[in-house]
Amino acid sequence: MSQKWIRNPPTLAHTIPSPGELSRQSIGFLSPIRFSCFRANCQRQPTQMECDASQATKKNPFSGFLESSKKVFEADDLGREIAAVALPALLGLAADPLASLVDTAFIGQIGSVELAAVGVSISVFNLISKIFNIPLLNITTSYVAEDNVAGCGFEEGIPLTEAAEEGHFIEKPGKSEKRVYPSVSSALFLGSSLGIIEALVLLLGAWPILRIMGILDDSPMRLPAQQYLSIRALGAPAVVVSLATQGVFRGFKDTKTPLYATVTGNIVNVVLDPILMFSFGYGVTGAAVATVVSQYVIAFILLVKLNEVAVLIPPDISRLGLRRFFSSGGLLFTRTIAILLTMTLATSMAAQEGVAPMAAHQICMQIWLAASLLSDSLALAGQAVIADFVARNNGQKVKEATFRVLQLGIVFGLIMGVILGLGGQRFSKLFTSDDLVIQALITIIPFAVLTQPINSMAFVFDGIFYGATDFAFAAYSMIVIGIISSAVLFAAPSFLGLPGVWLGLTVLMSLRMASGILRLGTATGPWQFLANESLEIDNS
Repeated sequence: MSQKWIRNPPTLAHTIPSPGELSRQSIGFLSPIRFSCFRANCQRQPTQMECDASQATKKNPFSGFLESSKKVFEADDLGREIAAVALPALLGLAADPLASLVDTAFIGQIGSVELAAVGVSISVFNLISKIFNIPLLNITTSYVAEDNVAGCGFEEGIPLTEAAEEGHFIEKPGKSEKRVYPSVSSALFLGSSLGIIEALVLLLGAWPILRIMGILDDSPMRLPAQQYLSIRALGAPAVVVSLATQGVFRGFKDTKTPLYATVTGNIVNVVLDPILMFSFGYGVTGAAVATVVSQYVIAFILLVKLNEVAVLIPPDISRLGLRRFFSSGGLLFTRTIAILLTMTLATSMAAQEGVAPMAAHQICMQIWLAASLLSDSLALAGQAVIADFVARNNGQKVKEATFRVLQLGIVFGLIMGVILGLGGQRFSKLFTSDDLVIQALITIIPFAVLTQPINSMAFVFDGIFYGATDFAFAAYSMIVIGIISSAVLFAAPSFLGLPGVWLGLTVLMSLRMASGILRLGTATGPWQFLANESLEIDNS
């Protein structure tokens, strides 16, 4: 039976393609048969032989995962590249919590009221920072990596429009040459704008915000909390610009420069704290000033270093592609809100259990978060490396990097689980000697121990998705996960008490891990290439 073709009569181009040719999403200009075996640009159904050939090129997206696990610690090019990003990132991520501990120790010497007041103010500042700044940080890393690989750096002094039209983009600029990267300038512009907005919100709304947090008019915490938060607000622009700049350097796969800046700034903070707080007698105000000064030191160092390789002020702000920042930023903003609401609900449900359970919850949470620093550094390395390979359309390297960081995440998660299992109760005694608190801790430490591999994989999946700019899935899946986890958090504590809260947190992290496995396992979205024999990335 003859088949009717719409465009052209049958030619040699319409003969049945080989499996290798079918591995591409589009077989050719004259042949309209699609890889998926659905109708495309022709009006006939593909033959059974064509579908069989097409299906033959599909494979399990996780094929080779176990075999490649033998190389998890191999010091090959990929391993060295991941380590070069992850190790400095780990030190940088650990620097801030350590500096915060020193701050807390100094403020605690003033009095318990001041310590509690500053704790509330820091929580407010960090909450607002996380909502807006984390999306900007992650988006910047991915887009800078794309621009860097695509050769979007062009010569200083050439307008952006002319650079695009006349081909002045240079793929590998020399170390001494400054280039204009649209994503870099966009990130700095948005960071500066967000920083100013955050500063105004905190300055003008310090007292109303603190009142919402439960500090009443006659509370002894009101004055120190308001003073601290108002001064910290002045450092908001420096914080946001610093994070945006760190995202830029991560996109360049450079985590040493942010480490140097962060450590220097934290040293300034630690030195200024006792001088301003005790020598000059400024107390809580002195602690806030020391922190703000250190934040501007960090921002200054990062901007000076970035100015050596990139032009900071864009030649044409109207053509920087801010739309992609806003669209992706909106997705990650939604995702961040979903996570924060779920974590806040967990804290609220723990507080309803009483003073001792709440104290135990806070201690276990701090241990839990500290143990995640290694996973966070792996996620950061995964994002930077994968974004680079995606921009190069190197599907094989994307797969190898994805598998490697996941394997490392599993191994380090198991290691942290063993460490916490052996020393969890000993660690908890560093924070408290209260018997009631320790008893409550004993009931929830097993959750923190057993979830370490799960947490590690969940965090690493975040970095993998960001590296592939799979922001939509990361956002929408987190909304669903947040709803399910919140339902467990609402219900479980009424039956199980404090362990019910940690059951809800376990569900949260387990679903985050499961969503990552499902996304890669089904080879959907930007991960479709994992099911192709050729591992060819389709950017259409």
